[in-house]
Amino acid sequence: MLALLAVPMVALVTASSWEELVRGARDASFWPALWLSARTTFASMALVVLGGTPLAWWMAAREGRWVRAVEMIVDLPVVVPPAVVGLALLEAFGRNGLFSPVLAPLGLHLPFTTAAVVLAQVVVAAPFYVQSAAAAFRRTDADLLIVARTLGQSPAGTFLRVAAPLALPGLLAGAALSWARALGEFGATLLFAGNLAGSTRTMPLAIYTALEADTQVAVSLALALAGAGALLLLPLRAVPAMLARRFGTTARRWHRGG
Repeated sequence: MLALLAVPMVALVTASSWEELVRGARDASFWPALWLSARTTFASMALVVLGGTPLAWWMAAREGRWVRAVEMIVDLPVVVPPAVVGLALLEAFGRNGLFSPVLAPLGLHLPFTTAAVVLAQVVVAAPFYVQSAAAAFRRTDADLLIVARTLGQSPAGTFLRVAAPLALPGLLAGAALSWARALGEFGATLLFAGNLAGSTRTMPLAIYTALEADTQVAVSLALALAGAGALLLLPLRAVPAMLARRFGTTARRWHRGG
């Protein structure tokens, strides 16, 4: 299994010489696709964190069948094929979709735009953050929240100054996984946003397009994505552990009454 996981990556790294990689990176499609992926993934991650954190806090603080139903809805984009997600987005926000009577009078047209790329990334990537954040909030010591309230903290202050810092390692890990999923999104983006150079052609779509014309450009794009994932693994492993040690000390101080 280790060989099966490692050999394809080794083959990708050794597929081209340095000169060939540089030539591929100079292709006209390389930097626009890289810049578009950077812009859209950071925009989608901002939306995921802003909307997903309150949802994760609500899921962690409650129990019952409604919470289980919400968790199933949150997990659905993980188990549903991305192509199905893209088609569902078209049926919801397309010209004749579910929300077309609301969007059309406002002059809003989402499919095959950069906004559609962001929306597709949000839908497929949000579950990774929400579930990780909810698990992190559930691990937070409830006694610490009670102590914070008795010391005069408001509910919002308790969340921002106690719960969020204690859950920060899990929040960062979830955000990193969610960003990686958004960066590699292909199927939903292709169906909902299309493959338009400069506006919807992200790195995965650029790889798909380059394979038809110049394999070397495709390899350069693939290595850029693989490199981003490899660089992401380092802080994903180190930062949560460092923060856990730091805020573990803070938690012990709260137990002693501040």
